[in-house]
Amino acid sequence: MSSRSASAGYDRHITIFSPDGRLFQVEYAFKAISNSGLTSVGVRGKDSVVIATQKKVPDKLIDPATVTHVFGITPSIGCVVTGLEPDGRTQIMRARQEAAEFKYKYAYDITPDMLAKRMANINQVYTQKAFMRPLGVSMIIIGWDAERGPQLYKTDPAGYYAGFKATAAGAKHQEAFNFLEKKLKSDEEPNAEDSVELAIATLSSVLSANFKAQDLEVAVVTKDNPVFRILTADEIDAELTRIAEKD
Repeated sequence: MSSRSASAGYDRHITIFSPDGRLFQVEYAFKAISNSGLTSVGVRGKDSVVIATQKKVPDKLIDPATVTHVFGITPSIGCVVTGLEPDGRTQIMRARQEAAEFKYKYAYDITPDMLAKRMANINQVYTQKAFMRPLGVSMIIIGWDAERGPQLYKTDPAGYYAGFKATAAGAKHQEAFNFLEKKLKSDEEPNAEDSVELAIATLSSVLSANFKAQDLEVAVVTKDNPVFRILTADEIDAELTRIAEKD
């Protein structure tokens, strides 16, 4: 039976369940994330948290400095969005708005878990209103919590969110999960350098690629410097050199 006949019209409306309890439009949103061709990874360590993603410039005429999937939301929180780029920018604008409103209302910065919960709640509403569609993006949110330390969360188009020791999103997310499960022992918490190394090594392994600095975007938040910071090309190059020397 083809997927077309299996959905049998139940994918025409976002609000209608199929007889076996599926929302096909939401599943198609997950497909859009996988079809983006990019893979992103997040790793939480003992005193740091890291995100890394591929950087693909689709055209030689495009200025590479204007292409990014890594964004700051507050001084100590940032994220990588994987999936449809315009949808990602919409989510970033909403996340910044939510963070600003939270600070205005409560007089302190929103925490990573509260931001992840809020964005997941918004995504969930998109699955139950006929005049909206789910956004085809997954957000991996990192940040520093004054009480809990480094935080790593992921949200998806269905409105699910959870905290992770390490996670991945995008085209090769399952292969990345398998690699991270092998590398991370249950009680192991890597230091800042090892976290960056593991994130890059995961992408390199699952994509079977030898990256150059311009092919990657990496961002970190550490205990010593609890500010969301995107690494420069020189810093990424130094990390790649260090990894190559280890091997």
